[in-house]
Amino acid sequence: MDDPLADDCCSVCRSSFNIPCQANCSHWFCGNCIMQVWHYGSAIQPCKCPLCRRQITLLVPGEASLRRPHDPEVAETLREVETYNRLFGGRSNGLIQRMQDLPFLLRRLLRELMDPQRSLPLVIRARVYIAMILSAVYVLSPVDIIPEGILGIVGLLDDLLIVLICFLHVAAIYRSVLYFRHGGS
Repeated sequence: MDDPLADDCCSVCRSSFNIPCQANCSHWFCGNCIMQVWHYGSAIQPCKCPLCRRQITLLVPGEASLRRPHDPEVAETLREVETYNRLFGGRSNGLIQRMQDLPFLLRRLLRELMDPQRSLPLVIRARVYIAMILSAVYVLSPVDIIPEGILGIVGLLDDLLIVLICFLHVAAIYRSVLYFRHGGS
């Protein structure tokens, strides 16, 4: 599902979505509305989500918007979204921001991996699968940095840390794909 729910509405203009875009906090907005929020604030900083106040560092247009590139209004809004993403989407975010973006990126990645109509480049798909397989092998193997047999439940911390690092790595890979698709040149 790369579009908002049919009965949902934009939280800025309170009407049905016109050129819907999803922010990295998972909230949907009209492309024009979120661009106005950005222009109303500082144009040299990313805007904050009107709902959760998280910094918006990536905007992903909905599939319906991308299917209408010849409509002048849609084309202009998509150009503004690309500019926004080019300015703020490629930045190196802090660990807290990356952890907050993790559910958004992993959900989108999972949908894209399961959808036969969409395809990630083979290299990206291979990197995702290799990272997941290697982390699963480490978690399932009896060899640990902190052994569970000696330290009990505390010994699971290294397994959790490896899984977290794997998810952060996979999310960073997918974020770069989204950035390239919707803003990076």
